Amino acid sequence: MSTYVENLNPSTTLHLSEAPSFAPDARIRSSHFGRYTEVGASSLISHSVFGDYSYIGHHCDVMATDIGKFVNIAAMVRINPGFHPTERPSQHHMLYRASMYGMGEDDPELFHWRRLQRVSIGHDVWIGHGAVIMPGVRVGNGAVIGSGSIVTRDVPAYTIVGGNPARAIKPRLPRAIAEAVEKTAWWDWDHATLTERMDDLRDMRRFLAKYVEPPRSA
Repeated sequence: MSTYVENLNPSTTLHLSEAPSFAPDARIRSSHFGRYTEVGASSLISHSVFGDYSYIGHHCDVMATDIGKFVNIAAMVRINPGFHPTERPSQHHMLYRASMYGMGEDDPELFHWRRLQRVSIGHDVWIGHGAVIMPGVRVGNGAVIGSGSIVTRDVPAYTIVGGNPARAIKPRLPRAIAEAVEKTAWWDWDHATLTERMDDLRDMRRFLAKYVEPPRSA
């Protein structure tokens, strides 16, 4: 016989603040976090920047990535994974982690080269569960990356991509509307303004009517 268990304390919902929120077992190295940001359990973030209001789920790994504001990153996502020097006689990481094996000093040049291959994520991007974004990729504002996708090339703004390798599926918004929303740069509004205009952000027609200037007649 199964037993139904209900959450008797729904008030335990996390309340974010201007100070970033990190799960107790999250590992952070040489990274910067904006206001109202959140890092989930068992995630590793290194040499990266998170813009205001961006969050990442559990068991993620992010290296050398510039992340814009209001970016939504699901669980199990890998951004800028390490790569092996395939042009050398051996691909093994003993070549750059020699100290692990008592074989001399590590190779700092390779680690420096890895960090130069930065990934760039625009504002208001949604990255689905289990996606992988390869080194050097740029993702435009408002884009969507489908769950399980392997992103090997740049993603245009307001485009939905998916698959392995990821390919464009369809525009997230019609081009004219996407351009109009982007021009508002709503992600730069301050916290009080966002709070005041929350209902407008929940309704595209209302949002466009209030914050997008109509085209001028000739």
